[in-house]
Amino acid sequence: MPSNTTPPNAAPRTGGAPQFRANGTLATFLTPAERQRVDAAGEGCYETLHRESLDELLVDLRTQHVAAVLVSVARYETQHATQVARMVREFPRVPAVALLTATETRTTQSLLALGQQGVRALVDVRDPKGWRELRQLVANERGDTIERIAVARINADLPDVPRDCQRFFEALFLSAPSVTTVRQLARGMGVLPSTFMSRFFRARLPAPKRYLAMARLVRAARLFENPGLSITHIAYHLEYSSPQSFSRHVQSLLQHSAVEFRRAFDGEGMLDRMRHDLVLPYRDALRRFEPFTTTPQWSVLRQNAPT
Repeated sequence: MPSNTTPPNAAPRTGGAPQFRANGTLATFLTPAERQRVDAAGEGCYETLHRESLDELLVDLRTQHVAAVLVSVARYETQHATQVARMVREFPRVPAVALLTATETRTTQSLLALGQQGVRALVDVRDPKGWRELRQLVANERGDTIERIAVARINADLPDVPRDCQRFFEALFLSAPSVTTVRQLARGMGVLPSTFMSRFFRARLPAPKRYLAMARLVRAARLFENPGLSITHIAYHLEYSSPQSFSRHVQSLLQHSAVEFRRAFDGEGMLDRMRHDLVLPYRDALRRFEPFTTTPQWSVLRQNAPT
């Protein structure tokens, strides 16, 4: 896929119906020749954000959804040590990967230095299988997101629910962060919002707004595992209108301040809280729940026909 040259402080997207995210994004610090090869190898697998400096790369980590960081062994120099160490320390949930494309006089020294700064993964593309390893690394990161973990864990909690109910939980976690309201969620899944909400009421389930709100906090808790992200960064990553709006959201749901929330929960801990509050107590109701299914028109007519 073509590389993205959008400025690193580009504004987040807003609005729209549920869009499921497929490709990962690599933020890179590479030589010009390496950029071309990385782009060619990633066709259909990942997108790239190529940056001229590590400072720009740090901005990407704060403002973009980055699956991994790729640092050129050939481009790394001694003066980059502090920035690389900071990147690894502040964003432990984003893998930092060294890319080796050629052997030069200082290759061994650069590899040792990157390892000392906390870069633990190496992709050696001097052998063609290295490109497969790079694609696999990005694919693994997509599969290991808190959203995918949440869907898998809830499916395990609810092994015998209708497929339509599974689609609801998938929509909660796999939709783009721009899906922030029940109205957007319902319309994106092809059902009237009023119909969608009434089905939860009739099934005696918590309101869909509460499910969506808790799912957003699961994502927030995972992001908070990166010390380099502030409350403001988290708010805009998840498309809250402001940091104050995010803080009010946390307070209303959990009776915690945003700072207390960060200390109390990591991503999986918040997922367990959501399962404990909204999934496990309602398993019987969810086994019969079909929130998106539309009753065929002919069936409605037959039910309403005079006897």
